[in-house]
Amino acid sequence: MRAVGLITEYNPFHNGHLHHLRASRKAAGADVAVAVMSGHFLQRGEPALLDKWLRAEMALRCGVDVVVELPFAFACASAPHFARGAVQCLEALGVETLCFGSESGDLAELQHCALLLDEHEAQICGKTAALLRQGMHHAAARSRVLAEVSGGDPSLLPLHQPNNILGIEYLRALQNTGSVIQPFTVTRIGAGYHDDAVASDKIASASGIRKKLAANKAVDDLLPSPSANVLRRSLAERSLPDDDLLHRLLLAQIFRGRDHLQTIYQVESGLDARLKDAAAVSGGWRQLVDAVKVRQFTRTRIQRTLMYILNDACAGLMDDLLGAGPLYLRLLGSSPRGRAFLGAARNRRKLPLITNLSRVYAQLKRTYQAGSETFRLACALLDLDLRATRNYTLLLPTWSGRSRDRDFYEDPRHIEPEI
Repeated sequence: MRAVGLITEYNPFHNGHLHHLRASRKAAGADVAVAVMSGHFLQRGEPALLDKWLRAEMALRCGVDVVVELPFAFACASAPHFARGAVQCLEALGVETLCFGSESGDLAELQHCALLLDEHEAQICGKTAALLRQGMHHAAARSRVLAEVSGGDPSLLPLHQPNNILGIEYLRALQNTGSVIQPFTVTRIGAGYHDDAVASDKIASASGIRKKLAANKAVDDLLPSPSANVLRRSLAERSLPDDDLLHRLLLAQIFRGRDHLQTIYQVESGLDARLKDAAAVSGGWRQLVDAVKVRQFTRTRIQRTLMYILNDACAGLMDDLLGAGPLYLRLLGSSPRGRAFLGAARNRRKLPLITNLSRVYAQLKRTYQAGSETFRLACALLDLDLRATRNYTLLLPTWSGRSRDRDFYEDPRHIEPEI
């Protein structure tokens, strides 16, 4: 069975995702679609709109065949770490192809950009850092350096568009890990990544959909019907995270003091003081981000740092985890066709596939040998994912009274596609 890999957040699964899924199957000539999906906290430094099992359910009902979780350490990380972790998961699953959406739609053009970034990485990073220290905004600094390095090459325009940027990082990850996965790209259609508008074909960006939901506007026509049904059910049960609860939990962590903050990943010198001062007066999550934001850091970078604070992601450990790469594959759900693929690909898998967490530590011991450094890192990676789930439950306005250790009680979803 030929599989196409998709790197996703599905926050939520909308009509544009359905187009990408169908176009990817066609482009790669695939029988099976395998999604690596972020868990409860996302690459932009925000909690997901719905929990990971509900988003996996959306994807499966809309035609994805396998959904595995991208661990927190990679899901809530900069584009290079996000891309590398996701590509390594697909490689470990035995997936033959990867298809991503891009504004460009031109694979050769994106590969040219990826090659240029690899060739001049040290120079680009050094010059960008120097401009940031002079007070220039990150996006402007990066654009100036890229123009200088490339001699104003117009073929590098894709480096300024969000889906192209991620696509380029996927291509770099494939190259730098020696992956045999064959890449494809399909042109993104409809509204842009950051657009709030709805295109005539009923395709809106995920961020646009979330803004409509926040304004109590209807979004059903922007999602495939199975996905809209899941969202409608979640709205009725009030199982969406609350910004006020997020803000309060963050304040509690920041109030632990500057010494503690300095142990957290990406809390650099001076940022701890800004966090302490902002927390003392901020009235909400967005206000906290605005108060901490400085010119040399993007808003997304600040939001990710706050998610590291919330989930107690220590600097040394995060460096170790990102260096090691994913050390297990957590199955969130599959279709009958997906389960057939997982069975057929069993001998090609390079990492343990976790389907039941009641036996997870024994499974990791068999794979990595108890007491080894790799076993320690695998357990630490898992513990961070478990903590992220517990903290996500604290963001929900209502709670059923079940155990907050949901990872141990939620089985992978076995769902037939509905469309």
